[in-house]
Amino acid sequence: MSSITVRKATEHDLPVLLEIYNHVVRTSPATFDLVEQTLEQRKKWFQKYDEQHPLLVAVENGSVVGYASLGTFREKPAYNQTAESSVYVHHDHHGKGIGGLLMTKLIAAAKELGYHALVAGITGGNESSAQLHVKFGFQPVGVFRQVGYKFGEYHDVAFYQLLLE
Repeated sequence: MSSITVRKATEHDLPVLLEIYNHVVRTSPATFDLVEQTLEQRKKWFQKYDEQHPLLVAVENGSVVGYASLGTFREKPAYNQTAESSVYVHHDHHGKGIGGLLMTKLIAAAKELGYHALVAGITGGNESSAQLHVKFGFQPVGVFRQVGYKFGEYHDVAFYQLLLE
């Protein structure tokens, strides 16, 4: 079995991150983007990640197979100790433990950076993501009903939270 490592993302990774993300845009309500992103859009997206908001990639045999991030939860300064987590795994690599490895590294980074809470919004029906978050101690805290419209139907978004202290 090949080993999978996790490192900080670089701009060089963007074409693969774009491919992973656009597959989700095309095939899943897990993101509410309705149109595939361009490389230029992903470059702008990449710029919002920094030391306080890391973007990590999982690498197997030299190829990026997934990514995870800590993003800004809300803009107001009182939210600065809370981050929103995101995890995406290439569709050909589901079931290999990559999501769990990324989540382990993401939570460790959040603790090291002094975050108090992590939140995740998970579209209804995305059981693998919900199970991953629960496995790592996230608890469901509420559901926004029918807030996203994609693929001809409305979708709920469940929110999960992990307190780090």
